[in-house]
Amino acid sequence: MKHNPHSEKFGCLSYTNRVWAVSCIHGEVEALRQIHDQISDRWQHGDRLVYLGNYLGHGSDIKGVLDELLAFRIDRLCLPGMEPDDIVFLRGAQEEMLRKLLQVQLASNPTEVFDWMVDHGIGATLEAYGHSEQEARGYLREGILATTRWTGRLRDAIQSHPGHNDILISLRRAAYSMNGELLLVHAGIDPNRPVTEQADTFWWGSGFFDKMETPYSGFKRVIRGFDRAHEGVVETGHTISLDSGCGFGGPLTAACITLDGEIDDLISSSEISDQS
Repeated sequence: MKHNPHSEKFGCLSYTNRVWAVSCIHGEVEALRQIHDQISDRWQHGDRLVYLGNYLGHGSDIKGVLDELLAFRIDRLCLPGMEPDDIVFLRGAQEEMLRKLLQVQLASNPTEVFDWMVDHGIGATLEAYGHSEQEARGYLREGILATTRWTGRLRDAIQSHPGHNDILISLRRAAYSMNGELLLVHAGIDPNRPVTEQADTFWWGSGFFDKMETPYSGFKRVIRGFDRAHEGVVETGHTISLDSGCGFGGPLTAACITLDGEIDDLISSSEISDQS
């Protein structure tokens, strides 16, 4: 990992002592604005910023979240010494579902795939871009050509909002500090596989994350943004989990983590009402 800083799949955080990690946002733009205000107040020269996925789904203003992410990225890049690679957006399960949805006509069982996506929150993202679950089901019933036309219109709707598609095509699988101290992921890792062979484990997690008894692949800490149980900030000897349930009634959490794997600062938004 540390020998491939220009990988298109992984973000490399260079020349930093601290990394801000923002947990899953789930369409809650007001919570994100609160977190951004607090990060601005606490920012130190040389800090880096990683968003841990799930910008979409569940919440009330998904397009507003992407607009806010774009605006804050510009704001941070105006600071002395900041480079584009110093801010990393990870792909979460919601973004992976959207990527698969835009190709659902190629699935062997598209209706079953869509049912599963709806059960996991894709409906809010459809509505944000002017589409609906009912509309999608109609095209799925008509077959592959009708579904292909519909996914094309959904793709066009996303691209019509400046910068939204730019974020979605820039998503990384994971991020790491240049010398291998920190690894940041969306939902988890399989400790028995190297980073480059994690595949879907990054997005769907595994039961191994908080049970690791030794450092994973030499990293001092592995940090994740999504926990199905939304148990808040949980630290073990080798991991940090940051999901406090934003989008499910809880606040949005962010942590500033030093290269020795310690939480240097911890911030939270006010609690948001459950939109799920």
